[in-house]
Amino acid sequence: MAELIDPHSGFCKSNSTFYSKRKPIPLPTNQSLDVTTFISSRAHHGKVAFIDAASGRRLSFSDVWRAVDAVSSSLAADFGIRKGHVILLFSPNSIYFPIVCLAVMSLGAIITTTNPLNTSREIAKQIADSKPVLAFTVTPLLPKLAGSNLPVVILGSDRAPSHELRIVATIEEMMRREPSQSRVKERVNQEDTATLLYSSGTTGASKGVVSSHRNLIAMVQTVVGRFKLDNGEQTFICTVPMFHIYGLVAFATGLIASGSTVVILSKFEMDEMLMAIQKFSATYLPLVPPILVAMVNHAEVLRKKYDLKSLHTVLSGGAPLSKEVIEGFSEKYGGVTILQGYGLTESTGIGASTDSPEESRKYGTAGLLSPSMEAKIVEPESGVALSVNQTGELWLKGPTIMKGYFSNEEATASTLDSQGWLRTGDLCYIDDEGFIFVVDRLKELIKYKGYQVPPAELEALLLTHPEIDDAAVIPFPDKEAGQVPMAYVVRKTGSTITESQVMDFIAKQVAPYKRIRRMVFVASVPKNPSGKILRKDLIKLALSKM
Repeated sequence: MAELIDPHSGFCKSNSTFYSKRKPIPLPTNQSLDVTTFISSRAHHGKVAFIDAASGRRLSFSDVWRAVDAVSSSLAADFGIRKGHVILLFSPNSIYFPIVCLAVMSLGAIITTTNPLNTSREIAKQIADSKPVLAFTVTPLLPKLAGSNLPVVILGSDRAPSHELRIVATIEEMMRREPSQSRVKERVNQEDTATLLYSSGTTGASKGVVSSHRNLIAMVQTVVGRFKLDNGEQTFICTVPMFHIYGLVAFATGLIASGSTVVILSKFEMDEMLMAIQKFSATYLPLVPPILVAMVNHAEVLRKKYDLKSLHTVLSGGAPLSKEVIEGFSEKYGGVTILQGYGLTESTGIGASTDSPEESRKYGTAGLLSPSMEAKIVEPESGVALSVNQTGELWLKGPTIMKGYFSNEEATASTLDSQGWLRTGDLCYIDDEGFIFVVDRLKELIKYKGYQVPPAELEALLLTHPEIDDAAVIPFPDKEAGQVPMAYVVRKTGSTITESQVMDFIAKQVAPYKRIRRMVFVASVPKNPSGKILRKDLIKLALSKM
């Protein structure tokens, strides 16, 4: 087989598959292994694991593992948490986030996360689907769990009084517990479920992505190998949300395996982030493209105000960066390297990446296939696998690909084929050097400031308004946000509803990032013969009026 693979592109003519040009990742052969045990058993020389940027509180590696042991003991003994139970973690970034995740997964229980900006309606929907038995949250978010009947652990040291919720403990109380010496741990297999993260569904309903311990172990190996972190001397700033695949896999769990330090900010705020780089001499900074662009545009002011000389690498994901942005950033911030990555919740955040300044100079690329990853480029209509430099849907296969969608066989069957190939929904081509270029999305998610907004969800809500006959939602380009949701609305005969009334109607029901920011009334929504909205036509129309 190896002799049939083109060393330049990684393409094998005999089976139309692209193979990664990177060295395969080593995976443990012991099948009875959970990701927490795997991470804790990795040797490194790191001292400080996590720093809370706001309070300056530090957790050493031994503090973290002591806390994980205590919390998992408490979960098992005090709350009867067993293998297969689902635990909801509903919180902004926090020093407790990794402790909860690692403790839950060590028992073979399953962690599910949700966006703190989500509304009570959106959270209730996820709770109804995933059926958690316990929730961890912060005091300000308690009202959003009212009516859920879930026992709640407060992330902090103060028990908040609540008439509507059963507060059963605080995380600090659990962390002080003496780990039980006598407890019998259930055997966890690498194929068992570790996380249940919800991806934005293009069909309206978001779907629970089931990832195994093996998926997460492969992700940890990929992350640690990518940044060559075995010396444990690096400091990462974490402003990317830990409830999201990117934050959860890399910053809440993955980097602790390398001995690196992660400085945690509860949310993104430009000045706080830059102050943290200066204060903690950070070396790595993960960002989404709109923030990177803002840093290029305001470089003169920011460089006068902050000392960023410790920073040597910026990590970007979510959308390919232009040549102007990459060169502009490097020029204005003293030769900082920008590395890019491509991944999906369904691939545990792994897919392709640029791992060196030379690779990043291949402008517009998502990078080379990640280690141990295979790809196909498939013609969407015919299902024929294509060759080098031909555009089709990207399919991925490898050790980080999800097990499937939670309790949704139909969605699983339409996304994963019988051989384990994941249909990404992205139109791509792979060039003669093996670099992946994302051309367009078959899935029509709107990317607002790095958040994913499914148009179908907003369309379904618009159609519940008594004065709206039909509606379509599209992405509209925006300098600051990347894209914003724009609605085309057909009024019912005789209706006098205004644009602002429509926008307010949606704003009351969804998280701030999902709000409709632009709106146009139209006589009809263009559709194909089978009734699907012709979004491309509407996008063209919107762009022609810019």
